Amino acid sequence: MKRIVALGGGESGVGAAVLAKVKGMDIFLSDNGSISPEAKATLEQYGIGYEEGGHSMDRILNADEIIKSPGIPDTAPVVSEVLRAGIPVISEIEFAGRYDRAKKICVTGSNGKTTTTSLIYHMLLNAGLNVGLAGNIGKSYAYQVATEDFDIYVLELSSFQLDGMYDFKADIAIILNITPDHLDRYGHNMQNYVKAKFRITRNMSEQDCFIFCDDDMVTVGHIKEIVLRAKMLPFSEKHPVKEGAYADEEKITVRYGGKECIVPTQELSLKGKHNIYNSMAAAITGKIMNITDDVIRRSLATFKNIEHRLENVMSVGGVLYINDSKATNVNSTWYALECMDRPVVWIAGGTDKGNDYSEIAGLVKEKVKALICLGKDNRKLHEFFRPILDTIVDASSAKEAVEKAYRLADDGDTVLLSPCCASFDLFKNYEDRGRQFKDAVRQL
Repeated sequence: MKRIVALGGGESGVGAAVLAKVKGMDIFLSDNGSISPEAKATLEQYGIGYEEGGHSMDRILNADEIIKSPGIPDTAPVVSEVLRAGIPVISEIEFAGRYDRAKKICVTGSNGKTTTTSLIYHMLLNAGLNVGLAGNIGKSYAYQVATEDFDIYVLELSSFQLDGMYDFKADIAIILNITPDHLDRYGHNMQNYVKAKFRITRNMSEQDCFIFCDDDMVTVGHIKEIVLRAKMLPFSEKHPVKEGAYADEEKITVRYGGKECIVPTQELSLKGKHNIYNSMAAAITGKIMNITDDVIRRSLATFKNIEHRLENVMSVGGVLYINDSKATNVNSTWYALECMDRPVVWIAGGTDKGNDYSEIAGLVKEKVKALICLGKDNRKLHEFFRPILDTIVDASSAKEAVEKAYRLADDGDTVLLSPCCASFDLFKNYEDRGRQFKDAVRQL
């Protein structure tokens, strides 16, 4: 009997453990921290052995294979020991892919992954298809492979999930963009991060499709250095394409298989330049999947943006409060600021991932009237933005940040939580940060 150890007791690790159990393997789960009551209940329901609060190396080093949760870096002592022992380490996505015969539509990118994945899922549901949503969003992919039976999966894949993939193959792979992010996990080397993103194209054949942004120089530059057998389908806001999609001021034109679909940009439910890119990627996917033009257009017009992504919370005293907690890197915040058409009181900060704020300096100067730094260590934000902004204050909780924003904002302003940073210094995750922000706004 094959012995599997799952490292990490979150959504990913528990899902992988359940799939291993269902497939008749000897499975043990180990977490260095604490495991939630819900996760424990699932493990106990399936009769899966587990430990928390530390790793028993004797129970880990006798594994035939390790499934590592994406949040655990390769530099973690337990992973270093496992690698030294020569035990293969894979991701939950790689493991689940072995048992999944569904068609797989896989989305990655530094920004827009969740929105585009959700948009494609919305479109496929509207077309009446039997489709699952997984990866970096929703229920664990492995858990769904163990307990559901879908014909198609739309998978949002982070670079951390892609790192542990070897034999997994996407039928449709999408890279939306590549900008510096998570460089602390990639030796502060951008090329390592780019290569991680391109793992989404591994094992693709001539029958598969690769959708990418032709305006993203990092993506296009790397394509020139590698051999890809998949059908190439670019999208662009700068020039027409023979096959793929392009946008001008008035419409998106999608071309695939000798057919053309037109979507007026004013019909798109998602506003902002970046969402035209996301909508193009989704529309190309729709054409590949033989979805009618009517359903593609209707889906792009009716999609509701995801929670924590430029989410309008409410207006208080003529001030609009926007929750963009999912903006965990500088480029995401660039998109948020680019959409703003009113003076901004900006709430930012958290766990810095090697951020370069120069990319947004121009937009901050143009649109931001005050900065509220929400983090344990705000020195870098103060140092960079002090020459640009007159008003910079600190806050150590979402409630304090919102109360300070309320005092700083005037009628007609926007209070924007768009942190540029990870949330782990003060919050459990970006969802927790976003919900605490929304709760504080509602209490004003």
